[in-house]
Amino acid sequence: MDEFARWRATGRRFTHRGHQIFYRDSAFDAGPPATGTDGARVLLCVHGFPTASWDWHALWPGLCAEFTRVLAADMIGFGWSAKPRDYRYSILDQADLQERLLREQGVRRVHILAHDYGDTVAQELLARAAERRHAGDDSLVIESVCLLNGGLFPETHRARPIQRLLAGPLGPLASALASRAAFERSLGAVFGPETKPSAADLDRFWLLWCGRRGKRNGHKLIRYMAERRVHRRRWVAALTETPVPLRLLDGMLDPVSGGHMVARYRELVPEPDVVELADVGHYPQLEAPEETLAGVLEFHRTRVG
Repeated sequence: MDEFARWRATGRRFTHRGHQIFYRDSAFDAGPPATGTDGARVLLCVHGFPTASWDWHALWPGLCAEFTRVLAADMIGFGWSAKPRDYRYSILDQADLQERLLREQGVRRVHILAHDYGDTVAQELLARAAERRHAGDDSLVIESVCLLNGGLFPETHRARPIQRLLAGPLGPLASALASRAAFERSLGAVFGPETKPSAADLDRFWLLWCGRRGKRNGHKLIRYMAERRVHRRRWVAALTETPVPLRLLDGMLDPVSGGHMVARYRELVPEPDVVELADVGHYPQLEAPEETLAGVLEFHRTRVG
């Protein structure tokens, strides 16, 4: 069994709004689950668009060696999770999904590692954590957030042509007719020139996107770009006003959220903690996994403890 098949075979499932959600849980590879209490360190990994929890596979062994427990779900509409056609996909609902997973697993304190679309989910989770903190509610505490390339600020997000097409009036047709070749060209273009995905990588990305007829929902999932504009104040404040330790690790060659987004992050976020990956594109965890893992672990060892 290859690593991709093993990732799926060792996954588990929980139910969100009546739909089955795939997730990986390191605890079931190594004994009884930890819950983020009594010194346990739990990490939640939140993937991006249009991929899935598989994005974390290259970092997984290193993360599992550092944290007591590591969780990573395929959000609804992605990967091996349910992809219902009649469903109101939203960042708010994906945040509900992540909180449901944590609460069902008894996790009360959590660290977050997020990428792309997952960054926006993490921003909403941070906003909710602030509301709980102000209310004296410690039922779910976020202890740190580490972000990889993502559209943290709508004014710096440079959508790809296929994203603009999906978000427009022809979105439903574009979803239905999207070809594998177009998908691979679009996804490959956001990687760095020297760190392109292999043919096998692209094959797996396509399978994750198309499984369960998932590509038909592309125009619904892409609504997150409009959500970012609607909720900009809330989600930017989640970064600029939080006492939670933050780090941004960013592939600077990313045409979507690379160096230009980092410049805006430095302008807005107080005392910004940024690690710039000079020769990397949109997927640091896949293009430069050793550097990315080192940046994540150094953040936790020096700033989080």
